[in-house]
Amino acid sequence: MFSPYGPTLRELAVQALSSVERGYDLLAPKFDHTPFRTPDVVLDSVAEALAPMGPFAHGLDLCCGTGAGLDVLRAVCGQSVTGLDFSAGMLAVGRDRARSAGPPRTAWVRGDARALPFGPAFDLVVSFGAFGHFLPRELPGLFAQVRSVLRPGGRFVFPIGAPPRPDSPLYWALSGFDTVMRVRNAVRRPQFVMYYRTFRFGDVLRELGRAGFSVEHRALPALGRRPDGSPRCRLIVATG
Repeated sequence: MFSPYGPTLRELAVQALSSVERGYDLLAPKFDHTPFRTPDVVLDSVAEALAPMGPFAHGLDLCCGTGAGLDVLRAVCGQSVTGLDFSAGMLAVGRDRARSAGPPRTAWVRGDARALPFGPAFDLVVSFGAFGHFLPRELPGLFAQVRSVLRPGGRFVFPIGAPPRPDSPLYWALSGFDTVMRVRNAVRRPQFVMYYRTFRFGDVLRELGRAGFSVEHRALPALGRRPDGSPRCRLIVATG
């Protein structure tokens, strides 16, 4: 799962016993060599789906990490792209990674997605792989924050994978991980919030609607289908 340039087991353990912010500061130099980085096939599929929805002028990558999602925004936004994350380490790696990137202009902002430091400045907000860091009770506030930074008619777009079947090894691996994290967070502070099975499709649609979004979803064909014919991954398109 990890390249030779990725973190050691000890480094991952130290990260998991830290706060979320400190953990990602520690992981940042090696993050792009882990399976936690969103795969290129997902990024490319989202960029392809976004192209006919544009053109967009200003885009925001919410919880941008080292900036893989900013490449998606650069492909579809004509004037500016912004990455927001609360890990200074991840932002520093992202800035270094993007030094040779061309237009549009890029900004890197340290901040909390639950209290966005922007007005209604964006036509498009995307996010990749970050929602496990938010507890279900935080979704209403999170989605309200996103809507507040979108211009009228702006879009909040992100992929969401189909949940693994209960008879699959992945289901039990993710369930086991979530259980371990709950135990860890019950006995140790600060918490490290990262769960794989709490961001559920039905809950997401409901809370986006309550936040005032008009919501549609579509399959991402490049990511394939499950044996029952359902998509392995869908793209959520929420319009403000």
